[in-house]
Amino acid sequence: MYKKSKSSKTSNILVTLFLVMMVFSGCSSKKAEMNPSVPNVETETPSGNSLNTEYPILITDSTGREVTISEKPMNVISLAPSITETFFALGVEDLLVGRTEYCDYPSQVSGIESVGTLQEPNIEKITDLEADLVIASTHFKEEVQKKLEELGITVLVLNPNDSFEGVYDVIGKMGTVLDAQVKAEEIISSMKEKVSSVEEKVKELSSPSVYYVVGYGEFGDYTAGKGTFISEMIERAGGTNIADDVEGWSYSLEKIVEHDPQIIIVSKYYETKNGFISAEGYKELTAVKEDKVVEIDSNLIDRQGPRLADGFEDLARAIHQDDFQ
Repeated sequence: MYKKSKSSKTSNILVTLFLVMMVFSGCSSKKAEMNPSVPNVETETPSGNSLNTEYPILITDSTGREVTISEKPMNVISLAPSITETFFALGVEDLLVGRTEYCDYPSQVSGIESVGTLQEPNIEKITDLEADLVIASTHFKEEVQKKLEELGITVLVLNPNDSFEGVYDVIGKMGTVLDAQVKAEEIISSMKEKVSSVEEKVKELSSPSVYYVVGYGEFGDYTAGKGTFISEMIERAGGTNIADDVEGWSYSLEKIVEHDPQIIIVSKYYETKNGFISAEGYKELTAVKEDKVVEIDSNLIDRQGPRLADGFEDLARAIHQDDFQ
């Protein structure tokens, strides 16, 4: 066993916030039945450069529900940081009248009304804002959805399902629903181009062993194990994830010491690096001794939105450092 560190409070906050934000499971989807009077976004693609979507439209969300958007939404609530970021990336932030307490990017979101947390949004406040559409993502409760729909508010759940393809799908569907298809396609194309560029750069580089810190210290060690999206990103970025020997997020100090990773990646938030390298049990790791504990903007990875490709590039740079050009 190892002693409690002074950073225990910080590491506990880190674990809690990370687990709130991360996706742990995907949702199935089913193909919507065709209705000649309601365009289906899975089968009909906007043509040319027109931004004038013809409403109503029918969209199949991540829960498999067929949701009809009767007319262009004008008062929309976002119940996920990634969804909020996508509004701004699409240039339709003027439609956004509410967001969660966790939505903090870009800085302009501070001027948008908060409606509570991801799992416990304030129904009364959403109603007061006269929302005509709520877009949710992960950690959204079915009972909240039912309450909103009983009040006549349309709810759309868009979950990226732990993949780049899922992120592209969310952005594309938001572009269609919010009449910003051209911008959505531009974002998706740019993201794909960056991801391909990064993969091309790292394919000839060595594959150092990597440990991604989610939590550490007296509350336990947490990382991205086998089957997680972050583990996939590490591999695609040219690293070897030492935690690929477990599934899920729980790990152990003993395993970290056993594998002794060449590179340790931590969030740049919450003083994580200082807390980690000074905590009992981690000081003898080679990466700590050789100053190979690298900080990264974890929000770019944890929030599977339009900045994910940037996060992927930063991850590759953290893994390969001076070798990544």
